[in-house]
Amino acid sequence: MIIWVEIIYLLAAVLFIVGIKAMTRPKTAVRGNLLSAVGMLLAVVVTLLDRGIVRYEYIAAGLIAGALVGATMAMRVRMTAMPQMVALLNGCGGAASLALAIASQIMTLEGPGYTAGSAGMIAVVFVMVTILIGAVTLSGSLVAFAKLQELISGQPIGFAGMKFLNAALFAAALGATALLCANPGSDALLWTLVAVALLLGLTLVLPIGGADMPVVIALLNSYSGIAAATAGFIMENTVLIVSGSLVGASGLILTQIMCKAMNRSLTNVLFGVMAPGGAAIDADAIYAGKVKSAQAEEIAMILETARRVVIVPGFGMAMSQAQHAVRELMDVLEDRGTEVEFAIHPVAGRMPGHMNVLLAEAEVPYDKLVEMDRINPTFEQTDVAIVIGANDVTNPMAREDKGSPIYGMPILNVDKARTVVVVKRSLGSGFAGLPNPLFARDNCLMVFGDGKKAVIDITAALNVA
Repeated sequence: MIIWVEIIYLLAAVLFIVGIKAMTRPKTAVRGNLLSAVGMLLAVVVTLLDRGIVRYEYIAAGLIAGALVGATMAMRVRMTAMPQMVALLNGCGGAASLALAIASQIMTLEGPGYTAGSAGMIAVVFVMVTILIGAVTLSGSLVAFAKLQELISGQPIGFAGMKFLNAALFAAALGATALLCANPGSDALLWTLVAVALLLGLTLVLPIGGADMPVVIALLNSYSGIAAATAGFIMENTVLIVSGSLVGASGLILTQIMCKAMNRSLTNVLFGVMAPGGAAIDADAIYAGKVKSAQAEEIAMILETARRVVIVPGFGMAMSQAQHAVRELMDVLEDRGTEVEFAIHPVAGRMPGHMNVLLAEAEVPYDKLVEMDRINPTFEQTDVAIVIGANDVTNPMAREDKGSPIYGMPILNVDKARTVVVVKRSLGSGFAGLPNPLFARDNCLMVFGDGKKAVIDITAALNVA
């Protein structure tokens, strides 16, 4: 029986790896998701049979409750709220690992006794590491959810010496872990470690501003995977170790890619260090008397003669659910002989791949989606760049203002296009809380209003022209 269990675990691991590989391309992503789900189903079923469980009442109750909650969330949560949902699911993963580790420790203490020697010590270390990472993931994910859901301010929350507090809490957690290894029977030390780790998760994420939340989500995803892997060592479950390691490694790689895209230090994100900021920036001084607004008919007249148009989607497009309207605008422009492409910033929206998923939903051909490094050199040959709700990823301060908190962050150089059309509800700042000098440039026209309605009006005016 044991050999067949290990063979099926190996098959599940292969399905995970193949599934993740398939999810890197839109055309195979659905198949990849299905393969990974089948792998997880095999792993769960075999684990239940292998462990000789004779009472399934609680498992069945959890299965039904989880299925109902998951199905409801999948059907009702809008794409604009998907980052919050991912943050919450990361927290659930951390909570599961935390609960498993605490239960394992309590059962060990109430059972025949602590096994002395190196094997027993290693077991305790894995329990404590799982508690530490699981608790940090849980509380940190809840803070990320609250910031994205705007239940609390998206601005950095903390003080200048926050990193020293984080270092002290981390040292305290390590100290509690060491003491527990020496005295595993102490309930007080166990709950002290849980409390310190939960507090550490709060203080790590609170100082990170909303603009960096995509990086935090990727990092917390990695944490949840690492917690699952260490929980696998506790349970002596091979497939849990493999799947947790895959999630942990891929999450960390994604975090590094995101940091590069945002010119952030992975070390600073790991330890919750706030991004440096300069003096307060006066939006009125940037915009006063320089912003030019336009109507749909005027934009249509400009688009009539455009040979190349680049559309830049952002969170505003997601909020207004304008992706289908954008697809219709693309079709009309291409019917008139205009070349149309989409410029995709790695962190546009509030989560990696946010814009890709929305545009794929509207059946925009994937070859039309061009990454930042490839599209930026072409903006000088672009007649019209249409920015739909993308603020921080088009902000020239990232190139020009050394005192700006986003200075050095790679952006889409839309300001180099001959004409820039920005569709936005107002001149309000993006998630980074900064004004955007692009709106005051001579070649920029603002179309104020709901993104979907504005794009539909432009398309209608273009059809009439």
